[in-house]
Amino acid sequence: MSGDVGLRERKRSETHARIQREAIRLFLDHGFEAVTLDQIAGAAGVSRRSLFHYFASKEEIVLSTKAGFPTMVAKAVAARPADEPLLEMLEKAFADLAGAPRDPQGEALARLISSTPSLAAGDQAKYDAVEQALTAALAAQKGLSAGDMACRVAAAVGVDIFRMATEAWISGAAEAPEAVGHAAFARLRDLAAGKI
Repeated sequence: MSGDVGLRERKRSETHARIQREAIRLFLDHGFEAVTLDQIAGAAGVSRRSLFHYFASKEEIVLSTKAGFPTMVAKAVAARPADEPLLEMLEKAFADLAGAPRDPQGEALARLISSTPSLAAGDQAKYDAVEQALTAALAAQKGLSAGDMACRVAAAVGVDIFRMATEAWISGAAEAPEAVGHAAFARLRDLAAGKI
């Protein structure tokens, strides 16, 4: 019986990934608005009805590609030394993430999300989830309570800096996202020290 369950889960996972992969390919080739759910279902080799067992909308398909990001952020924080000051821990965790090899399709997808109003609105929920995961990860790494104010403030500011760096990357700015992030953290420290 457990073998049947495992096989069903594997097939379900494969179908989910195939729908997601084919939808993203179509969106990047033809634009988000131009692609229909019927086209996605056809490209993925499933019925439209089956597609709805996996995704409720085109927006959900695209945004599902970012579902693992809060966990990635939390892991990057957990990999930092516990004795680092909060802002340094946060800055270096984001730098570690930004320094990972970039996927050209990921960049194209990020541009698609930012240029499509319905996707950009949904993407905001990702940042909310990242902030929550980041607060919990910082608190755990520092041995503080889950709702610690310093961790909440650091997470909120860190997510905004990450968003700024991402926007610079998507817009094709000359500066790398890591450089934008480091510059923003430096300005934050200047503000906190009363230098500005």
